[in-house]
Amino acid sequence: MLRVLASCPAAAWGWLGVDGAPAPEVGGRGLLLRRFGLGFHGAVRCRLPLPVASEALGAVLLQHALDDEVPIDPLLDECARVLAPGGTLWLAVLNPWSPYRLRWARTGLRARDPGVWQSALRRAGFASDTVSLQWLGPHWRVAHGEVGVGASDRLRAGVALTVNKRVHALIPPKPLRGLRWQAGTRSHLVRREPAIMDP
Repeated sequence: MLRVLASCPAAAWGWLGVDGAPAPEVGGRGLLLRRFGLGFHGAVRCRLPLPVASEALGAVLLQHALDDEVPIDPLLDECARVLAPGGTLWLAVLNPWSPYRLRWARTGLRARDPGVWQSALRRAGFASDTVSLQWLGPHWRVAHGEVGVGASDRLRAGVALTVNKRVHALIPPKPLRGLRWQAGTRSHLVRREPAIMDP
């Protein structure tokens, strides 16, 4: 989360998480909201749509806010609305392949495949080719660090997906005309008058 927030130091940002998830301890222009049923509480109490102006946030962090049976599309659509062009959405979710899934079995939590999340992000208008994937959480061999993207990291407890918001330009770029190189003298630029014949 700190890496994402460091990429937009001057912009406002939002964090939406659940009870038990640690919010980022960063001062500045952040809006911290925790899931409460179908709504949120924190700096404000609200439901969707969020009380945030369109394209007002440089980053939105969703920390396990969609790991239960709540519909995922409305919140992702709302994230796309409040993110400024070029803004970053960071989404932390449970890893369905992790042995840790036995801990959240029968608790109401739901782990979805990363492909499901990528499809949902595409439906919300995010470009699927900009999605980066990283496995997070405890590892069977701690020597590798806290995060990773290797084959053995698929057993970690969580997955983080990062995607940037792209927008189409209002005015499409004008195609460049083909330029031809003309070698030689400038004689072809001199205007020649037609010859007049004497009677």
